[in-house]
Amino acid sequence: MSIEKQRLYNEIDTLPEELTNQVINFIEYLKISYVDTDAPDNIMIKSKKDLKEKLQKGIDDINASRVYSIEEVFDQIDNI
Repeated sequence: MSIEKQRLYNEIDTLPEELTNQVINFIEYLKISYVDTDAPDNIMIKSKKDLKEKLQKGIDDINASRVYSIEEVFDQIDNI
């Protein structure tokens, strides 16, 4: 275990119980907010505006019957 992880563990170990959920939520937030720079631009969400645009594109695709099965989607994800 690295020194940083040991230090983090020690800090978490001394937390009051009522703060535990807040720390867990923050750690989960950090994990999802970490941007993988190798991911294609069309799947990365860069801002609230970008999210809205991607959601609108999805709605437009659904309305135009440009849809994929779950299997097709996961096949494409596996190839990223």
